[in-house]
Amino acid sequence: MAWLYLIIGGIFEVGWALGLGFSEGFTRIEIVIPTIILLILSWWFFAKTLKILPVSTAYAVFTGLGAFGTALVGMTLLGDSVSLTKILLVVLLISCIIGLKLISDEPEEEENTGGSV
Repeated sequence: MAWLYLIIGGIFEVGWALGLGFSEGFTRIEIVIPTIILLILSWWFFAKTLKILPVSTAYAVFTGLGAFGTALVGMTLLGDSVSLTKILLVVLLISCIIGLKLISDEPEEEENTGGSV
């Protein structure tokens, strides 16, 4: 469940990062309010992951997902420049995130079975 929370938090991070760009220096209140809501949700989900995952892994994945998603949206929807080097670096970034997931030593979550041991 921690990894799911981390992915959700990363998706919300993309939203607030884009919101910052569209808020024109926090002058467009109709953009600022959803941006702040997304920021709070993003950090709330991230904080929930820290109950299970080590902060070093969780933060690297959290910020990496945000960077990956923001770059992807920027290149595909917002007209940011696209180059082979940029694409390769973004692919390398997501590869590193996947690698962190594969090598993480996530502790098993205890199941509450209701019985005593």
